[in-house]
Amino acid sequence: MKHILFPVVALCCCLSTLFAQATLAPSAETRSAMEKIRFMEGNWKGSGWIQMGPQRHEFTQTEAVVFHANGTALTIDGLGRAADNPDEIIHQAFAVISYDQTADKYLMRAIRADGNQVDADFAVNTDGSISWGFEHPMAGKIRYTIRQDAGKWIENGAMSRDGKNWTPFFEMQLERE
Repeated sequence: MKHILFPVVALCCCLSTLFAQATLAPSAETRSAMEKIRFMEGNWKGSGWIQMGPQRHEFTQTEAVVFHANGTALTIDGLGRAADNPDEIIHQAFAVISYDQTADKYLMRAIRADGNQVDADFAVNTDGSISWGFEHPMAGKIRYTIRQDAGKWIENGAMSRDGKNWTPFFEMQLERE
C-alpha cells in the first residue's frame, strides 16, 4: 500500500499544479481592456511645458512604459527635466494601471516624487484616446487626455474649479525611442 500511495500523491500534486497554472491566463475582458492601451508600451522621449501659477516651465520628458503580470498591469515611469537645466527635475511620477473586470473599469494609481499619490479615474474613449484625472483639494478637477497622432504620444492637461471652464496647464509630445 505504501508503494502505491506515494505515486498517487505525487500525481495529484502534479495535476493540481497544472490546473493551477491554467488559471494564470487573464480573462478575455481583461485582455481586451489592456490591449486598448498597448500603444503606450515602450520608451518615449520628447518635450513639453507645465504652468502652475504665473511661471511656465519647459521640459524634456521620458516615459518608460512596461506591461507586467502577464499583460494585466501597465507601469509608467515618467521623468521631466528642465529644458534649460537638465539637472533640474520638473516632474517625476510613477503609475500603475490595471483593469478590474468585476467593476468593469480601469484602475490607476499615480505616485509623484514628493510621495503624494492619487487613485485616478482612467478611461479609454471611443476614439481611442485616453482620459484620466482626479480631484485636487486646491486646484479642483484635473484631467489629462492622451492621444496618438502619427505615432506620437500627445498629452494635454487642464484644470477646472467648476467642471465647466477648463484652463490648460500641461502639454507634452513624445516619440517612441
